[in-house]
Amino acid sequence: MKFLADMGVSMTTIDLLRQAGEAVVHLREEGLHRLPDGEILGKARREQRVVLTFDLDFGDLLAAGGNATPSVILFRMRNQTPAAVTPKLFRVLDACRAELERGAIIIVEDQRYRLRRLPIR
Repeated sequence: MKFLADMGVSMTTIDLLRQAGEAVVHLREEGLHRLPDGEILGKARREQRVVLTFDLDFGDLLAAGGNATPSVILFRMRNQTPAAVTPKLFRVLDACRAELERGAIIIVEDQRYRLRRLPIR
């Protein structure tokens, strides 16, 4: 599975994903740190990547667009450090990889995660 990490995602998390064999690109690495959210979704769709983000706007954009891709993992956690985020991300990937491949938005919270298949109607 391939990922596109938004600016709020720590490079520590990116490094751990890579160590686990995941293909991940961070917007900062490509000099795209100012890319608008809609263009981030377009890039992820073209490259068949799952977006990793803390930005709540992505859920609204997915709902408004009515598209089945790209999948998005949205973190809504009080503790946004890599030590808190990374283990939850790996649990979501273990449990939801098939849904992410088909098209889904997963909202990761402190105590749980919620999955919604795309497109949102």
